[in-house]
Amino acid sequence: MTVTISQVVLAAFLAFCRVGACFMIMPGFSNARVPMQVRLFVAVAASLALFLHLSDIILPFAESTPDVLFKTIASELLTGALIGVLARLYLLALEFMGNAISMMMGFSNLGGSLALESEPQAALGGLLSFAALLILFLLDFHLEIVKALVTSYEVAPPDILFDPQSALVNVTDTISQSFFVVFRLGSPFVAYAILVNLGTGLINKLTPQIPIYFVSLPFIVTGGLLLMYFAIGNFLSLYADGFLAVTIGR
Repeated sequence: MTVTISQVVLAAFLAFCRVGACFMIMPGFSNARVPMQVRLFVAVAASLALFLHLSDIILPFAESTPDVLFKTIASELLTGALIGVLARLYLLALEFMGNAISMMMGFSNLGGSLALESEPQAALGGLLSFAALLILFLLDFHLEIVKALVTSYEVAPPDILFDPQSALVNVTDTISQSFFVVFRLGSPFVAYAILVNLGTGLINKLTPQIPIYFVSLPFIVTGGLLLMYFAIGNFLSLYADGFLAVTIGR
């Protein structure tokens, strides 16, 4: 089959639609602190690199009629965005648990800006989110997302349009498993908060004249920080272990 330049350009653009949509949402590359030009160049470079490997799969769909081509472009964008969303949901679950842990430790009043986004977040939650993302990149888990993009062409080639029902099932399963993982990791802090607040409440009932909450707050924060000091290594290790099972396994 004779391949024209226009077909190659359209095929490369189809590859960019799926890869670029994924890179636009996936953790790390979609960070608001990363310059837009850098994100664009990384997405274009990855798209061209994958296109050389997947050209035999994409090229046959680059000569369709305009109406079919527009549907294919929309489907490719949604497919790539779905892969990025599944990875991002896992990190969002950790951000939620980081804020919850900060509140349970009485450490949430010390706010700060996120290392990943521009919204304000508790300092401890921002530390957990940034450390988890750093570990994921150090362990080359971002390459697993690229492998998932390559594998997606076998599961959902360009001629198969995006299936919203299947995507919704994947998203709900990822949310469920992500929060199940982070809730298990945060369970020691939940138990700590229950015990400490129960003890503080009993002491407050016994001595209502003394502002027990303000007196005990430094001790509560200190105990929570000590618990985090001993648990953060296993916390991040187990979180990284669950990344592939929760996201790429979908």
